[in-house]
Amino acid sequence: MIEQLELAYAGVASFGHRPFLTEVEQLESWRPDVAIVGAPFDVGTTNRPGARFGPRAIRATAYEPGTYHLDLGLEIFDWLEVVDFGDAYCPHGQTEVSHNNIRERVNAIASRGIVPVILGGDHSITWPAATAVADVHGYGNVGIVHFDAHADTADEIEGNLASHGTPMRRLIESGAVPGSHFVQVGLRGYWPPQDTFEWMQEQRMTWHTMQEIWDRGFKEVMRDAVNEALAKAEKLYVSVDIDVLDPAHAPGTGTPEPGGITTADLLRLVRQLCREHDVVGVDVVEVAPAYDHAELTVNAAHRVVFEALGGMAARRRDAAPDAAPPGPPAR
Repeated sequence: MIEQLELAYAGVASFGHRPFLTEVEQLESWRPDVAIVGAPFDVGTTNRPGARFGPRAIRATAYEPGTYHLDLGLEIFDWLEVVDFGDAYCPHGQTEVSHNNIRERVNAIASRGIVPVILGGDHSITWPAATAVADVHGYGNVGIVHFDAHADTADEIEGNLASHGTPMRRLIESGAVPGSHFVQVGLRGYWPPQDTFEWMQEQRMTWHTMQEIWDRGFKEVMRDAVNEALAKAEKLYVSVDIDVLDPAHAPGTGTPEPGGITTADLLRLVRQLCREHDVVGVDVVEVAPAYDHAELTVNAAHRVVFEALGGMAARRRDAAPDAAPPGPPAR
């Protein structure tokens, strides 16, 4: 019955129907380029819960489009060995345990020279995930391009230091990722307040609001964001809160904010970043499928990951344009 694995609507739910691994030792034998890992945690959510179901939904209910990238002209998995490394263990209600487990599982990937792609979960998971990447590549050596409606730089929310509105503050305060190494795109709405933005200015953070995108055009802002990311760090971590999209494109999220960017713009920018920069980590967070409609949000999140993979594959191909795609690793 192996043929069932070829059906998008049947068989084991692994991302992109990639090999599903559960043990760290299997990473040693497979030696992939990229490992997908879930972080099914949403205790940090302030509004609508449910992002813990995001990793499963992205794997199981997204429409599987194939693997040939029309714009890039390549078979993604001819150039990248990608596996699904299951989920970090996130027991209900246990923030510290869950965050530690996320950090350990991402570290197990990154420390082996594999790029982790993390499926959230609420945005608090970026704190342990990006820290794990910085543990490997060095504090201060990793920059973050952060797509979001919200800056997520609050000091605390209702006494919670590990809220989904605080991860970027925690990363900066810990030294893992300096404020000068942040580029944020898509901010809008009514939060955080002025004093938080004043703190962000003190940290030398860079951000591009939706008003700026409206005034200057997305291509101009995109060009600046890429250049800023390239200038600030040799290694790049890309964090995508799906609520950066307008709710018309992504209704299935905990804190929808009208007035966001389109799916097409987000996908192209993620692809460009992963093609032009040494990306050492990606996360896609805040997919809450209970509020979704017709899998709009799930499919958008799925395609964000596929565009990241396409960009990485093109970067490898571009580095050796006369070379044939690498064969599978020996096992």
